[in-house]
Amino acid sequence: MELNDVKETVRDVLVVGAGAAGLALACDLRRRGVDVQVVERAAGLFPGSRGKGVQPRTQEVLDDLGVIAEVRALGGPAPVGMVWENGVRQGEHRLFEDQTATAAEPYTGPWLLPQWRTQEILYARLLELGGSVTFGTALTGLTQDADGVTAELTRAPTAGGDGGAGAGGGGGAGAGAGARSLRTAYVVAADGGRSTVRGLLGIGMTGETVDPAPMLVADVRVPALDRLNWHIFPAADGLFTTLCPLPGTPDFQLVAKCAPDRAPDTTPEGIRALVAARTHLTADDVTEVRWASDFRPRAALADRFRAGRVFLAGDAAHVHSPAGGQGLNTSVQDAYNLGWKLGQVLRHGAAPALLDSYEAERRPVAAEMLGLSTRIHRGEARRGAATRQLGLGYRDGPLSRGAAGALRAGDRAPDGPLTADPLNTGSDDTTASGDTTIFDALRGPHFTLLAVATDAELPPLDERLVHRHPVGPYEPYGKGLFLIRPDGYVGWAGEDATGLREWLRTVGADTSEDGR
Repeated sequence: MELNDVKETVRDVLVVGAGAAGLALACDLRRRGVDVQVVERAAGLFPGSRGKGVQPRTQEVLDDLGVIAEVRALGGPAPVGMVWENGVRQGEHRLFEDQTATAAEPYTGPWLLPQWRTQEILYARLLELGGSVTFGTALTGLTQDADGVTAELTRAPTAGGDGGAGAGGGGGAGAGAGARSLRTAYVVAADGGRSTVRGLLGIGMTGETVDPAPMLVADVRVPALDRLNWHIFPAADGLFTTLCPLPGTPDFQLVAKCAPDRAPDTTPEGIRALVAARTHLTADDVTEVRWASDFRPRAALADRFRAGRVFLAGDAAHVHSPAGGQGLNTSVQDAYNLGWKLGQVLRHGAAPALLDSYEAERRPVAAEMLGLSTRIHRGEARRGAATRQLGLGYRDGPLSRGAAGALRAGDRAPDGPLTADPLNTGSDDTTASGDTTIFDALRGPHFTLLAVATDAELPPLDERLVHRHPVGPYEPYGKGLFLIRPDGYVGWAGEDATGLREWLRTVGADTSEDGR
């Protein structure tokens, strides 16, 4: 799409940056009928594999967004590590704890998928939903007032890579041909660690250098190396090199910790020389270098995730060490949290105050994941249950009300079998009779009320916005009523329906006239 196609008109939401966070948010908004414009400074999608580990909670998000089949078909499980020394295999090294899938947690360990592939899948889904991305376009200015935001968009002067900043990263472009103004209700900055939007807003980032040694990451082809293991080449000086086969491609992701006193050489010649010096492979064994970047591991958190009608998401809000695979996953889940709230405000009349809950819920989670990434990088924690992100929730968040059975409001809603009319009440009150699991029932932009092992009386509800399902006795839930938010978390829970409609009104999901 060309910049000239960006009209001087009013849009619901402008998303700046077509990385994983921006694309996931745009997909979620489009399926809610929200008019969204995505602009991306680069000439195309991010070309590298950097954020390659899709954690179980993010897989659940991608399931809901309608792309899990592609993610599973084109990715693969993480291979077992193999430690090398002097060209000899020293033995296996388990980078991740083995987990068995359960009915409540159908996705287990991280699923390896190059970041460029994840973004391709989300981009295809966005096109399918009627959305688009305007590439080669930079946001260079914005002004806010009580009714919306005016964004200045300019043809980006360069079409290069991200320079290590992440998709959509890099500084703002200078004035040039094709400048346009766009009027929008809200702006979401998903434009990377060196976010132009964050800079324009004057929002600072508080953080630390995780490691003074720079890291090099590259996508390479090494036909001489087997693809059965994640190959690890430690060195006596504390430096290391790894080569991980990328599922669905002939490539490996090369990661190398480099000496702190000089910048890594990211040229093809430099990468070949590094491989030859640190492994039993020769420079000629690296037949192709497809992408390369370098960075210094850093942990930083934006001081705010919102300024008026502008929100920060993804790397624009938090920058992680890649250790533990939390950055891309936390970013996608930012988008998932914000998308339904924007949809409720823009399409269903929810009070704009609902949007205050985005920062209140997501900033503490981002801070927690930043700490985890840093501890893993420094060898102070292992890649375990916390990295899978299934235990994250919003119990202390402003939208969480009540408890019942085994769950409290703010908890992740477990998956499990969906049984029809377990108490033989004669009710046919279900909106998706073909659903066989709870996740089937949750999939889509609606709220879901689960009546688990109970025939508690329910008030009238707007069936367009709230789907109701009876569920038989099921231990992960216990007994009670559970109102599941569109992002898969329990928003309200109770033994009876007292307070249910009051909660629904706060999120714009009770449109009845009596409001009781």
